Amino acid sequence: MNLEISNSQENLSANINITGSKSESNRLLILQALFPNLKISNLSNSDDTHYLQKALKSEGELIDIHHAGTAMRFLTAYFATLEGREVVLTGSKRMKERPVKLLVDALKTMGADISYEKNEGYPPIRIKGKKITAKTVSLEANISSQYISALMLVAPSLPNGLEINLQGEITSTPYIKMTLELLQRAGVRGVFEGNTIKIEPAKQLKDQSLAVESDWSSASYYYSLAAISESAELKLSTYRETSLQGDSCLSNIYKQFGVSTKFEDNHIILSKKPGTKPKHIKENLQNSPDIAQTIAVTCLALEVPCYLTGLHTLKIKETDRLEALKAEIEKFGSQVEITQDSLELFPKKDFEENVSVATYNDHRMAMAFAPLGLKVPFKIEDAEVVSKSYPGFWEDFEKLNFKLRKC
Repeated sequence: MNLEISNSQENLSANINITGSKSESNRLLILQALFPNLKISNLSNSDDTHYLQKALKSEGELIDIHHAGTAMRFLTAYFATLEGREVVLTGSKRMKERPVKLLVDALKTMGADISYEKNEGYPPIRIKGKKITAKTVSLEANISSQYISALMLVAPSLPNGLEINLQGEITSTPYIKMTLELLQRAGVRGVFEGNTIKIEPAKQLKDQSLAVESDWSSASYYYSLAAISESAELKLSTYRETSLQGDSCLSNIYKQFGVSTKFEDNHIILSKKPGTKPKHIKENLQNSPDIAQTIAVTCLALEVPCYLTGLHTLKIKETDRLEALKAEIEKFGSQVEITQDSLELFPKKDFEENVSVATYNDHRMAMAFAPLGLKVPFKIEDAEVVSKSYPGFWEDFEKLNFKLRKC
């Protein structure tokens, strides 16, 4: 489904309920699978979480997690430690191009039995679950935090727990801290000091219900809308002032665009001061790369030059997000320069019209570009891709008087 999107509304106002964080939900689902007495509330309704839930309930050998990268990483560690279970983990065409070698190698050093069905280093992979008694494992520190979190999540179920030694400079600290905090909330004892993570074994956890905070990455599109609008008051739920999510840095970044964030009764209220626009944006997004697309499009809409760094992990996401951003932004007439870990935008004053934005099977491409409809009508290809993380996205956008026409 392709959508033509436009909105001439200058003043935005709405109440939006955003589903639980995909990152928190998927971590807690793995923990719940290992310790079934845990209960979870406000789970994400994303495709990724749906496929993870389906995989955890499956009794079959072949498990297809489609585009769900988090599920691939977390399930690799989970099934490797599930004694007596044999599965083949596979996914979409793009998933088969996303590397898992570093995680598989780490698990193998711990004694796991994992082999590649086709291409070395990539899914599909065959996993024969074993009792893992290793006490330590070492990993490069600058890899995806999902590899590290995958090991942390299974660690309490191992007879000796696990000490994870990270080598080099750590690049995804907030997501590691999120995993540790969720483990601790569930009653697991663990510490993260320097480059070492220690998780103690836990035979059982007490009965309890853990609530998932709403997704800050999903909130980013409303920050973008507020920034681009003349004035706005948007109420989003459910959020905590002391968030575990690295993307909560949005509240500080978007102050530069005149967007203020007020916390009130588990909601955030976004307000825009009319006439506020920065001259230039420079941000290191090493700890929050998922909001890079949103910020780049906000700057495009407002004709603000930007220089974003710390983006090396974007090249192995649903698509190569740096190449995708460059290609789609330049359709509107602006210039983009990219390196392996940075993006620089040189905006043009007038937008090209009748542009059709490709989404590359990437939910964030569709959602990041959507707020640009406040400035210029355009088309979004394969618009239903948003279901990967935010199935109700377009319905919520219609609450803000966006005109959406299938084409």
